[in-house]
Amino acid sequence: MKIESYISQLLYRYQCVTVPGFGAFLTDTQSAQWNGSAQVFSPPKKVITFNAYLKNNDGLLANHIAVAEKIPYEVAVTAIEHAVHNWKQKLQDFGGISLKQIGEITLNSDKNLVFVPYDQVNYMTESFGLSAVVSPFVQREILNQIAEEEVIPVLEPVASEVPVHLLPETPRSRSFLKYAAIFVMSAGLLGAGGYFGNQYYTQKIEAETLAVQTNVQKKIEQKIQEATFVLDTPTTPTLPPVTLTIKSEKFPYHVVAGAFRLEENADRVLYELKKLGYPARKMGPNKHGLFPVFYGSFSRYSDAQQKMQEVQKSHNPEAWVLIEEH
Repeated sequence: MKIESYISQLLYRYQCVTVPGFGAFLTDTQSAQWNGSAQVFSPPKKVITFNAYLKNNDGLLANHIAVAEKIPYEVAVTAIEHAVHNWKQKLQDFGGISLKQIGEITLNSDKNLVFVPYDQVNYMTESFGLSAVVSPFVQREILNQIAEEEVIPVLEPVASEVPVHLLPETPRSRSFLKYAAIFVMSAGLLGAGGYFGNQYYTQKIEAETLAVQTNVQKKIEQKIQEATFVLDTPTTPTLPPVTLTIKSEKFPYHVVAGAFRLEENADRVLYELKKLGYPARKMGPNKHGLFPVFYGSFSRYSDAQQKMQEVQKSHNPEAWVLIEEH
């Protein structure tokens, strides 16, 4: 019988699973991990270790095999002893063994057992369905806005020509008209040329400045429209749906007083146990036609284990714990 699968089943529910005569497999909770070099998030999990000094039979593995295989407890203990014998023989002959979904055990130069766990199975039920998530680097393209320099031309003012009309010259007015003509020409040139030239220059500068600003604004908008940002979004793995079922409190752990072929014998033992103060119970016939009688039933294995030890010391050394599977 290969008992590795039963050990693996118990590791989901218990922190310690002892293989009598060989050692114990222990679990320790590890929180979520971040691998910066690989950009990977790992979910919480149970880390399995091995202790070769815990060899005493606590009944957990044997009871589980007995219930699963529908065989007596003693037969399950014998099956475990046979499997342990084969493991030790392989360690001596080949130097190592491989336990499916658990890990590899080898002998070092000092003849000590070295355990290397497998990491394909996560025994933490709270992390069911969770897998490692890869988070790639985020790449961004920086947009540099370039302002173009524009040279505004400086325009020279253009003096408009003002016609000058001269009166007929007479001897008396020759001198007067000469100075008057010079004054009119100077005033006209300065007044008309200065006013019209200044207006034309101002309008030209404003038109050129507006054209430059419009051109620069159009180019900046074009740059912004053509710019792209590269953002790699990590793909979120699709997780399988998890259904949570709220169950009422169960009492699957029973301290067995015995199993009887005749129901009247079972009733007699049940009556005696209740007289002694035990919360005794009797179950209906199992598939073998036997009527089991229990000292009591418990919701936790630790409570059943403690009661079994008390009963073995005070009343029945052959009492054992039955784990009822659902």
